[in-house]
Amino acid sequence: MSKRHRKEEHEEHADESWLIPYADLLTLLLALFIVLFASSQIDSAKFDEMSKAFSIALNPGNGVLDQPTVVKEGTSNLKKKSDDADKEKKAEDQERFKKETEDLQRLKQKLDKYIKDNGLSTQLVTKLNHSELIIRISDNALYPSGSASLKPEARNLAVAISTMLGQYPEYEVIVAGHTDDQPISNFEFDSNWNLSFERALNFMKILFSNNKLDPKQFSPIGYGEQRPIASNDTDLGRAKNRRVEVAIVRKFQETGDVQDTPTAPNTP
Repeated sequence: MSKRHRKEEHEEHADESWLIPYADLLTLLLALFIVLFASSQIDSAKFDEMSKAFSIALNPGNGVLDQPTVVKEGTSNLKKKSDDADKEKKAEDQERFKKETEDLQRLKQKLDKYIKDNGLSTQLVTKLNHSELIIRISDNALYPSGSASLKPEARNLAVAISTMLGQYPEYEVIVAGHTDDQPISNFEFDSNWNLSFERALNFMKILFSNNKLDPKQFSPIGYGEQRPIASNDTDLGRAKNRRVEVAIVRKFQETGDVQDTPTAPNTP
């Protein structure tokens, strides 16, 4: 009895309970490495969400993924590249705008010289701004009262303008007719809308005498009395409102107007 008892006291059984936390630790480390590997291929928002989730699961304090430095640096680099591209595009647009302004100023100078040489300063005005170069022509220089048929001398003016526009065929051109607010009703026109449109269309047709111009770049518009530049309460104001405007539209624009340089001091 005593011998058997002593033998049982010396028998030892290995305690394997330590394997459980060890296995848990290995599992967590494996999960951590998988997440770190995957984080290099996900976006910043998803990484932050996973970081918070693992931080809560592994440690109620600071998480092991609280500082996704690589991802944030990558995002910063992308933003820097985007900002540089925007600056480069802005610089290119400004250069195009500058060149376009120089082209339109040269065209304006040619028009102004023609106006001066032909004594048309009281009937024609040119104006360059940030969106277009406008050639404003008084109606009495082009048409008899209440008519849309061009005067013979007006054809020469249209041809001269057409020749100058032929040097800049890439621009869109809008020919707009305007009237005063006095109603019209005759056998040819029943409203100022019709009269203003026919005047714009007939003037545009003469411009097409230059085959260097592309008709696809031209549009006729009739505004009637809807866009006055002076008061219709006086004869002088109504005379200013009766006009045809040829607008050469800019392709590039910039904040702020180019300084307007009208040819006549009474330009509205």
